[in-house]
Amino acid sequence: MANALTFKRLLTAFLVVLLAVCTLILFKGYLDGHFQSIESLQAYVDSFGLLAPVALMVIQALQVVLPVLPGFLGCIVGAGMFGAMGGFWCNYIGISAGSILAFFLARKFGTNLVQCMVPMEKYRSFVDWMERRRSYTFILFLAILLPLAPDDFLCYFSGLTGMSAKKFTWIILLGKPWCILGYSLFFAYIAKS
Repeated sequence: MANALTFKRLLTAFLVVLLAVCTLILFKGYLDGHFQSIESLQAYVDSFGLLAPVALMVIQALQVVLPVLPGFLGCIVGAGMFGAMGGFWCNYIGISAGSILAFFLARKFGTNLVQCMVPMEKYRSFVDWMERRRSYTFILFLAILLPLAPDDFLCYFSGLTGMSAKKFTWIILLGKPWCILGYSLFFAYIAKS
């Protein structure tokens, strides 16, 4: 339990620092007048080169591993900063990497870590729910495929099951893109309107 709690604290501190740095950079960009249009924002983001999409991918991966922010917020940011397809790829890579990382963290640290990451009432309801389901793989695929499902938590719980890492990875890689693509296209359309 102590290792899991220490890991969560270190991860939380890293995420807070990363978000603070990104917020400061964006605030400075706002003060410098780079947010007057989508085009000026995209030009500002382009000035950071590869650092901007990598930062979004890292933030999206961390928001899965440390489930405090909803993933669709990153999809909004990605679509606004990089357009529909650029935002889609940044979000898809980051969220998929974070999902697979959450699975392996749960596999390595076990229930102690999952109990640290998931609120206790959600933990109990997920455990009860999983114990009654025979077709967990199919339900997991549907949850990953559909928007607004608690898929961050399911990634952790999947690491506690007997599911193979290969099967879980395929579920993420095949199920994740559709919802993220839908978000990206929708938010890019809204940004252009």
